[in-house]
Amino acid sequence: MSGRIDQALVDPGNLILANDTELTSIVSSDPIYFYFDIDERYFLAYARDARARGAALQEGGGQLQVRVSLSDASIPAQQGVLDFSENRIDAETGTMRVRAILDNPDELLTPGLFGRVNVPGSLPYEGVLIPDAAIVADQNRRLVMSVDEAGNVVPIPVRPGPRIDGYRVIREGLDGSETIVIEGIVRARPGSVVTPEMVELPLIAEN
Repeated sequence: MSGRIDQALVDPGNLILANDTELTSIVSSDPIYFYFDIDERYFLAYARDARARGAALQEGGGQLQVRVSLSDASIPAQQGVLDFSENRIDAETGTMRVRAILDNPDELLTPGLFGRVNVPGSLPYEGVLIPDAAIVADQNRRLVMSVDEAGNVVPIPVRPGPRIDGYRVIREGLDGSETIVIEGIVRARPGSVVTPEMVELPLIAEN
C-alpha cells in the first residue's frame, strides 16, 4: 500500500510537542476506499444477496462488484468491490455506512472526491422478456394473457421487473414456454377461445 504526504510544512520557530503536534497527514491512494450510505431497503437486499453467496455484508458481501462514477462524465467509471459495512443502522439517519475498495494505480481518485456508486440490486437470475403491451393490470395484480393448446385464454399473474432492450423483465410467473397475447389484448378475455397467430419479436424492441 503506497502513501501520499499532504500538508507537510511546518513554520520555523513553532514549538513541537512530542506525541501532540500534527506535522503531516498520510493517506492511502492505491488502493483507495470509497464510503457511501445505504438505506434500510438496500441494506436488506444487499445482506440477503451476501448470504446467498455464503458471506456477510460486514465482510464485504462476497466481493460484490461496484462501479464509481466521478463528476467528470468523460472519465470512465472505476471498478471496485464491496469491502466492509458497519454492523448497525444509524438511528438518526436510518442509513448504514458501507465501504468499497478500488485500485487506483494512476491516482486518478483523490481523497475527498465525491462520486456516484452503482451496486447490483440483486443476484443474476433467469427472466423472461415480453413487451409492456402484453401486461394488463387487475387491481393490485399484473397479468399476462396466455393461450393454451386448445386456444383458451388463461390469465397468469406475473411479477414485472426492469426494462431491458425495450422489453419488460418478468421475474416470476412465466418460464418462456407459454404462448402469450401481445396484440388485441382488449379482446382476449379470460375463458374466450382465440386462434393465435405466432410472431417473432426483434432482439431489441422499438420504442
